[in-house]
Amino acid sequence: MNQRPDKKNPATLGQLSQAVHAGNRVDEATGAVRTPLVLANSYALPEDPSSLSWSSSEATLYTRNGAVNQKLLQQKLALLDGAEDAVVLASGVAALHAVFFTTLHSGDHAIVADQTYEASFRLFSELLPERYGIEATFVDTSDLDAVRAAIKPNTKLIHVETVANPTTRVADVAALAEIAHAAGALLSVDSTFTPPPLARPILDGADFVIHSLTKYINGHGDAMGGSVAGSSELIGRIKADAMVDVGGVISPFNAWLITRGSVTLPLRLRQHVASAQKVAEFLASDGRVAYVAYPGLASHPQHELASRVLSGYGAMMAFAVKGDPDTQNRFVANLRVITSAVSLGHDESLIVHVGTAGERVAFYPEEFRTWGHLRLSVGLEDVDDLLADLRAALDATF
Repeated sequence: MNQRPDKKNPATLGQLSQAVHAGNRVDEATGAVRTPLVLANSYALPEDPSSLSWSSSEATLYTRNGAVNQKLLQQKLALLDGAEDAVVLASGVAALHAVFFTTLHSGDHAIVADQTYEASFRLFSELLPERYGIEATFVDTSDLDAVRAAIKPNTKLIHVETVANPTTRVADVAALAEIAHAAGALLSVDSTFTPPPLARPILDGADFVIHSLTKYINGHGDAMGGSVAGSSELIGRIKADAMVDVGGVISPFNAWLITRGSVTLPLRLRQHVASAQKVAEFLASDGRVAYVAYPGLASHPQHELASRVLSGYGAMMAFAVKGDPDTQNRFVANLRVITSAVSLGHDESLIVHVGTAGERVAFYPEEFRTWGHLRLSVGLEDVDDLLADLRAALDATF
């Protein structure tokens, strides 16, 4: 017999209901049905606090140890990601660093996807090796044999992205988890491009799933945060080390904003993904476009894998128009609905032109190295407006 749905026990609810009710509680002081913003940085101590651990993340005593809005957001994200626990931090990069800082020590080795977010690339190519003696090997993680070949006796972590930023290469998380665990290593997955329910890497065997909450989970372009979800034991270590003693804590206001934004996450994703498919198909059909990288297109080299491992192809794509960098810039300047700005996962569509310079580019597909790329985050506007904007910008550019 199925358990009766009960918002006081969000595990009994479906995903839409969890997004609404998880991480929320009626405020006892006011009777407000939504948890209010609590801006206090200190909380009342018991009469005898001498036995308290000042580094504990369990007791609510100081915001760096965990505050009301932060803890409720953590409860929601753990549930949405299918994990035992979660920690929320000041930014997505703080979340990435927290995993690497907590799990790796001098002399350890990590395998890192060679197509990855810039901060992850710099951490493993420069900062962690130079400052802490951590060795990293960048590997095409879509080649499972190459991943196996890169394993060393001191390999402690494999790090990938579900859909790579910016190339949209798709990771087979279940297969990579099997390789990592056979080697006694952990698997961390940055799933910022594919928040739940599009992907739930923990259920596929990942040890950590990382999100930049700044992006889709907040969804409104007005708050910054990051999260890591995983087992209680692993997340407890991150809370103790990276949150309490390094101090990368999220502000109560940002935690409150992100909780508010997350309520509509499943609904927003439906629109994001549906519009992105139409935008990608339009761009791919126009002869003035050099290439389009989007997992929802049959032409994508990992379309079949994406169809199998994702519950939606996401709303991120990369493409280029035919021409030099000045041509790419003119095309962007001719857009009237889509905004030229960094970040992604906002309510408005965002585009950024990235050229062919930089160390990471050597690992990109040939078309990225030839033309550069325009990274497009498809927003919530009327898709006909987006298509008309792209068409008009192409007409004005060529």
